[in-house]
Amino acid sequence: MDSRLDRVGPWGGDGRPGSWALQPARARLVLCDVEPPRRRSRAIADSEAAPREPRLGGQALKRVVYSEERIRQRVAEMGRQIAAAYPDDAELLVLGLLKGSFIFLADLVREIDRPLQVDFLLASSYGSERVTSGEVELLYDSGASLEGRSVILVEDIVDSGNTMNRLVPVLLERGPESLEICALLHKRITNLDLEPRWVGFEAPKEFLVGYGLDYSENFRHLPYIGSI
Repeated sequence: MDSRLDRVGPWGGDGRPGSWALQPARARLVLCDVEPPRRRSRAIADSEAAPREPRLGGQALKRVVYSEERIRQRVAEMGRQIAAAYPDDAELLVLGLLKGSFIFLADLVREIDRPLQVDFLLASSYGSERVTSGEVELLYDSGASLEGRSVILVEDIVDSGNTMNRLVPVLLERGPESLEICALLHKRITNLDLEPRWVGFEAPKEFLVGYGLDYSENFRHLPYIGSI
């Protein structure tokens, strides 16, 4: 598919977001109805002292950043927003970016009160020496067709943005009707070619674990988000 991504914005003259459009018009990528980053999320870190954690053999994290209840409430709100964002005839496909998104995605799709399908991607932007290679490698690819569908790419945390910036053009080549990003956490330290339309929480500049996020494959199973 011979296409290019044209940018209008990202913020219009009235302070509202601009839009992205994929041309020719077989697929159209639109980013709209998003508040500027400083206002998008009202969520504030819980800043609770982390209790001794039986799931970790009695060890303690530095603190609880977002509690289990806080996450539950925010994910439910995001699900309602997503359900209201698409027309009734939209063919919605939710793609989870593994591994970190698996818990967030499972909770999120149960809050989206409309028909949808779910699939997963596992991507890597690292070479054998764990240095960024400049290319994204799909270690596991979705078997679902994206042609003409409204695709939501679900990510646990937007950090460097390297993988996302390389993955978005790959997905656009497959001809979706639209492509949006939904992220649980955003560190706001990078400029993405496509900013997430839905963000759960602003991420503090700490190393976060839990609710799918890991450190050396540990901590994913914690029901809250904490810092180490």
